[in-house]
Amino acid sequence: MLLIVDDDSTIRLSLKLILERNEYTVVLAETPKAAVSIVRDHPEVELVLMDMNYDYSTTGDEGLTLLRQIKLFRPNLPCILMTAWGTIDLAVQGMRAGAFDFITKPWNNGVLLDRIETAIKLGAAPASTPEEDTIPLKTNARGKGVPSGGSSYAILPSLSSIYATISRIAPTNATVLITGESGTGKELIAEAIHRQSCRAAGPFVKVNLGGISTSLFESEMFGHKKGSFTDAKEDRIGRFELAKGGTIFLDEIGELDLASQVKLLRVLQDQTYEILGDSKTRHTDVRVVCATNADLQTMVEEHTFREDLYYRINLIHLHLPPLRERPEDIPLLVDHFLCHSRSLSGNSRAKTITPDAIRFLQSLPFPGNIRELKNLVERTVLMTEKDEITADDFALSPSPSSPDSAWTAVSSTGSAPTLEELERSAIAASIQKHAGNLSLVAKELGISRGALYRKIEKHGL
Repeated sequence: MLLIVDDDSTIRLSLKLILERNEYTVVLAETPKAAVSIVRDHPEVELVLMDMNYDYSTTGDEGLTLLRQIKLFRPNLPCILMTAWGTIDLAVQGMRAGAFDFITKPWNNGVLLDRIETAIKLGAAPASTPEEDTIPLKTNARGKGVPSGGSSYAILPSLSSIYATISRIAPTNATVLITGESGTGKELIAEAIHRQSCRAAGPFVKVNLGGISTSLFESEMFGHKKGSFTDAKEDRIGRFELAKGGTIFLDEIGELDLASQVKLLRVLQDQTYEILGDSKTRHTDVRVVCATNADLQTMVEEHTFREDLYYRINLIHLHLPPLRERPEDIPLLVDHFLCHSRSLSGNSRAKTITPDAIRFLQSLPFPGNIRELKNLVERTVLMTEKDEITADDFALSPSPSSPDSAWTAVSSTGSAPTLEELERSAIAASIQKHAGNLSLVAKELGISRGALYRKIEKHGL
């Protein structure tokens, strides 16, 4: 049962007609008082669709009060706010108060139904069992560990709760924000969400927003028509069109400038856009997954990231801890990378890693996280002729995290180095190793070139 709360009878009846045509049971309330009574007396209510203003008020105070009262009686009952673009700030206040989502008036029926379906599915998702918390991590053709089905599993114990969350949210269309340091596997988690979703047969389109300039943002994301600007010599299909029916992965969303954030927000809000040079409005049909290694909450406070966009992309939040905080995962990851290194070398002979080598790897800080571990294991396997790899073999393999690298210089002061010092030393050592080739440096450290440039400037290198 869905509860619609609005003082406008036209709105109530329109929504009732739309929802009943889609086989929902609907109950109506004209006032906040009537809505509270229905929520209190009818536990079968699954979702509340509510306006923010009643009577002649436009402050939204009545709507916020109603939302808090509903959450008092039913803390887990999803509430979707209805608002106009002029009151987006009010909707953000509602999200802070516990609203599930907000839609703008006039609404798009498809968007509305999609948001309702997502809210109900997530609200009804059962708690996971211990068995459900052990989703396998499979090595794919590129040697990347990804939650998947099939054979050659490894369970990463530190990520079991994240895998369980993926199982619950993947079948929905909820937007997902994945945070964590570079190299922790954010893209792999996004791929896992896509593969377990109803859109698995559709495309998975990856977009590095840190590499798109403001002037090219609309062309890259939405496409353009031939002749729409000076260098537009042919039609271009945008990323959202390429991802139709599938998932679009927006990596490094924290790098997006404010002007582009506004354009992206409109697509996420209304699921519509226009191609450059064409006035026809087009509709998207994509699932959006975003990722960043930036602190978006701090950026919101500093007004460098829009708060309304933050709430739009942060419906589901998954945070991946750095590898240094989960050393128990290293043995399983190493096993996967060993298998991949055999295919790289063309050598079918199995190599093993001694316990002391595993302990050595677990002692390293790995600023490049899983990417750095993968590079170190594969490089050591390729350079070592022995069938049994020891800690000494890893120590001899050049790596920013190895004791014989620039880390030792930092630690020689007698006190434990800070993460800032470790990061600076790792970058400096890699730059020296690759003779200033920043593409190779970024690849070795497991970060993008854009992120590398910012870190070089930050550390004055």
